[in-house]
Amino acid sequence: MEMDSGNLGGHIMRRYDEDLEAIRTKVLTMGGLVEESIREAMRALRDGDHALGEKVVRDDYRVNLMEVEIDEDCQSIIALRQPAAGDLRMVIAIIKTITDLERIGDEAEKIARMASRLSGTGGVSRRHTSGVQHLGNQVLQMVRDSLDAFARLDVQAALNVVRADESVDSEYDAILRTLMTYMMEDPRQISAVMDMVWCARSLERIGDHAKNICEYIIFLVKGKDVRHISLEQMEIQAHAGS
Repeated sequence: MEMDSGNLGGHIMRRYDEDLEAIRTKVLTMGGLVEESIREAMRALRDGDHALGEKVVRDDYRVNLMEVEIDEDCQSIIALRQPAAGDLRMVIAIIKTITDLERIGDEAEKIARMASRLSGTGGVSRRHTSGVQHLGNQVLQMVRDSLDAFARLDVQAALNVVRADESVDSEYDAILRTLMTYMMEDPRQISAVMDMVWCARSLERIGDHAKNICEYIIFLVKGKDVRHISLEQMEIQAHAGS
């Protein structure tokens, strides 16, 4: 049966929307893998679990493969559909988001490697790790909230994550001061405590990447580039025209 041009156009647009939604779903799946990597890396660090740390390192390839797959999907959309306006912003935001998710996965892998190394040296005391564990919980929540904001295209939720990053930065600074004190108190712990410093640094970087994702959400929804401006300026831009 011959399809008239109106039906054909509607079919093409429906397929286009379905393709975009499928890519968005893949981004959330990739985000789920990254969340799992952070969670398991922090558990390996807490419990001195060498095997779990090694598992996180081995599984990082899954995140990398998803980044390549989604990037190829976006390239196909651009080549075949030539998206404009909001659809083009969606594709751009997705490409940027998966780059940050891949980097979050890399930071989780670094934590897992250090967890495995510490497990072979007797690790460090709970006293030394408690602050880093708390920071890990905060950062994991930021990643989870950024993905939820992406799923719902929720500008206010994105702003909340950006605000949370300021708290993470402050806690990171406090942890560094505490860990430096531990090293001065017991020079024998310098190597192990330095590993904890690098774990804290990776967590702080994960928070930065979650913040980046939320800036892309604001760009996607509002069409405004809010990178490299203050939170107050970002709120003004995000609420403009609301």
